[in-house]
Amino acid sequence: MATTLFDGGTIWRGPGLPDVEQLLVRDGVIVAVGAEALAAVAEDPADESVDLAGGFLMPSFGDGHAHPLFGGLEAEGPAVRACGSVPEIIAEVRRYAEAHPELEWIFGASYDGSLAEGGLFDARWLDEAVSDRPIVLRAWDYHTVWVNTAALNAAGITAETPDPVLGEIPRRDDGSPLGTLREWGAVDLVTAVAPVRSVEERTRALETAGRYYLARGVTWVQDAWVEPGDVDTYVAASARNALPMRFNLAFYADPRHFSAQLPEMVVAAGRVRAVQDPLLTAHTVKFFADGVVENETGALLEPYCSGLHDHGMQVWGSGDGLADAVVAADAAGFQIHVHAIGDAAVRQALDAIERAVRENPARDRRPVIAHVQLLSDADLPRFAELGVIACMQPLWAQLDALMMVLTVPRPGQERADRQYRMRSLEGTGAVLSFGSDWPVSSGDPRDGIAIASSRQTEDGDPAGGWTPHEIVPIDRALHHYSTAVAYQAFADRAAVGWGEIAVGASADLVLFARDPRSAAPHELPRIPILATYLAGQARFRADPSH
Repeated sequence: MATTLFDGGTIWRGPGLPDVEQLLVRDGVIVAVGAEALAAVAEDPADESVDLAGGFLMPSFGDGHAHPLFGGLEAEGPAVRACGSVPEIIAEVRRYAEAHPELEWIFGASYDGSLAEGGLFDARWLDEAVSDRPIVLRAWDYHTVWVNTAALNAAGITAETPDPVLGEIPRRDDGSPLGTLREWGAVDLVTAVAPVRSVEERTRALETAGRYYLARGVTWVQDAWVEPGDVDTYVAASARNALPMRFNLAFYADPRHFSAQLPEMVVAAGRVRAVQDPLLTAHTVKFFADGVVENETGALLEPYCSGLHDHGMQVWGSGDGLADAVVAADAAGFQIHVHAIGDAAVRQALDAIERAVRENPARDRRPVIAHVQLLSDADLPRFAELGVIACMQPLWAQLDALMMVLTVPRPGQERADRQYRMRSLEGTGAVLSFGSDWPVSSGDPRDGIAIASSRQTEDGDPAGGWTPHEIVPIDRALHHYSTAVAYQAFADRAAVGWGEIAVGASADLVLFARDPRSAAPHELPRIPILATYLAGQARFRADPSH
């Protein structure tokens, strides 16, 4: 068995634990740290030595809530994410369409929803770019799409088409569909008639996502929206030995079809287990409790300021629908993972999990509520009491243009100042993990940690941080983006655990050029990542010429 000695830098094992300077890895597993590592190599020299060159080695990052396939597929369409105006988007779509005349449909993501008033984009604007074939662009939030007239026609969406269940079709004054479709009930009208993207294209997208993450120190991702075709993609990638990193699949639970879905999820989970790939698991079911605040579909306890959507949208209704489904999925042995943005949705998710805990046999559940953008005082202690992991997106906790233009006006300033209560949750003893929701926002943990530890924009606004009592110290933020995510992933129950620097753990590691704990938060995103290791093997090394 090959042995590798890491030496010559700072090796961080977590908050409250002393740093060490040496780490010995044998066949991908940590066998000694600190003085014990030195003693071991004195008796039996290591086959390889890695000079940390004064760098900072720590457990690799995990992403507790993301959409790697969506992210990878963005590279397979027009590059609209960087566009700063509607005319720029139109020009980029036109350029891409002219370069790809063979495509019957053009898919792209993810445009900035704040570039049009109210997030409402007109199909006729896209018609200027392409009018002879359908165009489908996902917004940054992935809850909204913007389509051209050809796509509306292909889906049969007219002035007479009613708003579907779990969706909204914004309209012009004459009743005709505008070209923006909100939430998946409406989005499904288009995707149902669109061609299915090939397994080859999707496998290529998965590899693209892996390269993106590994360059940022991430070795495990919770894919938080997996449908049957996505299982084919992951299994095909595994069969080709092409999985670039660790993935866990969360099967998407649709309230319109869940009774038929659950048996299929059990079969799909068994199919993944049969692959016996240590990089691939599928033990989670993903529920949406609500939408997002920015289009007023996030479910709130008190109404929105505009009253346009009143209290927002509860995806499973206000009755027992979500709880019934959560109890059933929990009884089938799945981990529960609930998207809950508004305080009413968070309460509904907690109530559903509480019922599962009460009605089903005791076991190690580790249920997750993702986002937790708004949380009432009454529900704050329930996370710790029920053993619920709060998987939050620290990058969102800043007063950037998106927050000021699209978010704050909806709930109003008072409620907006109670968003993302990370430190408060941590103080209750609840497990707090971090995720990015990439490609909704940056998948680079350095970006999220910078915001978590400052509550400021990259320009340093506001002075002292927004809601500074919710600032999370850098060492805790590093923990929430690494070891805490590994706990969410049940890494300690794997054949070889990961997510910590300890004897017996897999050597899943990330090497920084210098110690992030001594940096100002705004400097964190600029600290280079030199290498990312998965089971002791370097899956990413920085180009030394940069």
